[in-house]
Amino acid sequence: MKKPLPNFGLYHLLSALMLLSIAGFSQSKAEKINAYLKKVQEQRQFNGSALVSASGEVILKQGYGLANMEWQLPNSADTKFRIGSITKQFTAAVILQLVDEGKVKLTGTINDYLPDYREDIGKKVTVEHLLVHTSGIPSYTGLPRFFQDASRDPYSVSDFVKEFCSEDLQFEPGEQFSYNNSGYFLLGAIIEKVTGQSYEAALQERIFSPLGMENSGYDHHATILPNRASGYDKTPTGFRNAPYLDMGLPYAAGSLYSTVEDLYLWDQALYTEKVLPKNQLTAMFTPRVAARGGHYAYGWSVGHHGLGEGKDSLKTISHGGGINGFNTLINRLTDDKHVIILLNNTGGTILGEISNAIINILYDLPYELPKRPLIDELAKAQADGGTAGAIKRYRQLKADYPGRYNFHERVLNNFGYMLIRQGNFPDAIEVFKLNVEAYPNGFNTYDSLGEAYMLNGDKALAIKNYEKSLALNPENNNAREMLKKLAE
Repeated sequence: MKKPLPNFGLYHLLSALMLLSIAGFSQSKAEKINAYLKKVQEQRQFNGSALVSASGEVILKQGYGLANMEWQLPNSADTKFRIGSITKQFTAAVILQLVDEGKVKLTGTINDYLPDYREDIGKKVTVEHLLVHTSGIPSYTGLPRFFQDASRDPYSVSDFVKEFCSEDLQFEPGEQFSYNNSGYFLLGAIIEKVTGQSYEAALQERIFSPLGMENSGYDHHATILPNRASGYDKTPTGFRNAPYLDMGLPYAAGSLYSTVEDLYLWDQALYTEKVLPKNQLTAMFTPRVAARGGHYAYGWSVGHHGLGEGKDSLKTISHGGGINGFNTLINRLTDDKHVIILLNNTGGTILGEISNAIINILYDLPYELPKRPLIDELAKAQADGGTAGAIKRYRQLKADYPGRYNFHERVLNNFGYMLIRQGNFPDAIEVFKLNVEAYPNGFNTYDSLGEAYMLNGDKALAIKNYEKSLALNPENNNAREMLKKLAE
């Protein structure tokens, strides 16, 4: 008896219908994500480029808002952004390549590779301590007046290490986690010493060129760079150009630029052995130390995203970046090969909250639009009735519309620092006091209030609030350093 021939017409029809169903599924999610991002952009909480990939398929790749506000040039998928601390994962990858080549040991000390570094620290801080922010070396970005006094000036790598990455230890290596740009600066110096190349050349040869990342590199202010976004800071009434920063200073901790498309090439390459062999990839993504509600690996934060009550959570491998005028995030959900890449050029914003909403859309979970920015309301009230009027408006909105606005402690904190930048220290004190009242267990509220008192010349109250901040968070190294300074 002859077997019936397969019905290829039916087979192809079913295959086509299945593909259409998958495409429709992705399209529906893409439309929801796009609508969400447009709304967030209207609220001034996102201005940049976004790429979302689901199961290895790009479902959204788009720009929102302006790359250059003076020329009204829009952001697009190929706009180049400074990526800040996303740089660290590239630095970590090169270090692990050198480990694999036998040129660097994770247990090797700073002095093994930088013999001129101060020996009392350099002989006991290891490469791994630098990778996971447990070295105890103070982060140069937290040094008093670093941004005011030094961030515009060029330095050679060796001079910068001596001047800003060689402070006395804040704690013994390995004892604590303290996010640290000095550590990654030192890793860049180690890369240069071991390879005999500049950090920039090493990354180009080892990562960018092999992966075809043609729109990524080390950001030099003087270079004419097509499609480079300008960086802005938000003000209550609009935007302003971000302060200048010499890009030699972020270096291996934060000086790269890229696009959402290139970072997607990077994401996809990390599922292969194009960058690192399997054992080193496993090492890079293995959680090492508790940090910020999750764990830190080598240049990556490892955490989880809840799927709702009674459901499993999703593993996330992510890292954000912040640098003058830019705020960035790459969030990888490796179990399902999803990735969310958000590059923003209007300073600090809520990229974590935005990413969480996009994850919920991908998994058909409820999501909400971000709450309205409160600082705009406070600025309007201040213009009409001074800081007292702004404080009155804050209390009124919190009492009458608790669910409409974002009352996170960072809102008043940002408002207070806006007053500090204006030199209005007494009013900044009143705003920070309100924040302490609202968030009495927030260590950063007392830290900010201590700074305002210090700037206003009230040493006793500055010490009192820094001590309270340190009591609430013994890892607040800024408070520790400021107390040392105030004790001099």
